[in-house]
Amino acid sequence: MTVSLEVSEGVGTIRLDRPPMNALDIAVQDRLRELAEEATRREDVRAVILYGGEKVFAAGADIKEMQVMDHTAMIVRSRGLQESFTAVARIPKPVVAAVAGYALGGGCELALCADYRIAAENAKLGQPEILLGLIPGAGGTQRLSRLIGPSRAKDLIFTGRMVAAEEALTLGLVDRVVPAAEVYEQARAWAAKLAKGPALALRAAKESVDAGLETDIETGLAIERNWFAGLFATEDRERGMRSFVEEGPGKAKFL
Repeated sequence: MTVSLEVSEGVGTIRLDRPPMNALDIAVQDRLRELAEEATRREDVRAVILYGGEKVFAAGADIKEMQVMDHTAMIVRSRGLQESFTAVARIPKPVVAAVAGYALGGGCELALCADYRIAAENAKLGQPEILLGLIPGAGGTQRLSRLIGPSRAKDLIFTGRMVAAEEALTLGLVDRVVPAAEVYEQARAWAAKLAKGPALALRAAKESVDAGLETDIETGLAIERNWFAGLFATEDRERGMRSFVEEGPGKAKFL
């Protein structure tokens, strides 16, 4: 399989495995959507890691496949491309990208679908589509600008330049830089900790942030208010508050 989902102790790893560069052809895109939807459904998956292996995260789209596509074909395909990445972004559980090596074009856009990005010291990220006479088409113009701001996003998109891990950290494109040998382990530690947290509250937090960013402050506050009140009907809320009162903060165990 070019993409797989492996689950262990509440953590699901969506692993790209299409040597040598994990090019994101149509089959990989469709498989990503299928596995994102599976991770969403499965109760034994409480947090997710996106991982391309030790050498490369994903170097982008399959250019040879795209080269033979005309305007009509891409009108049809572009929706499927975006829907695959959006399925990853909408996984209602904490998602971390473990980025080693190249994360370019669609690879960078896939990392943008995560909630948190841990980069290896050898990571290089960028949106080089402009060098092909194109623009990012899997959400890059939208998710990148929301993450790092429009002017910084335009710099990367207009120039097509790659940024190394430290500059990506400065830009806010990644959240942590670690030695290459540790990138997956660090991502797993992040995911494993959250996999033990209150699943409904984490889902509520993610949806409140993501949905709120797409609307005005008043609507965002209404989204937050509805989730906040709704969590008072959950067993996790009862368990968390009881533990706080009886044992102090940070000691609750959630199912």
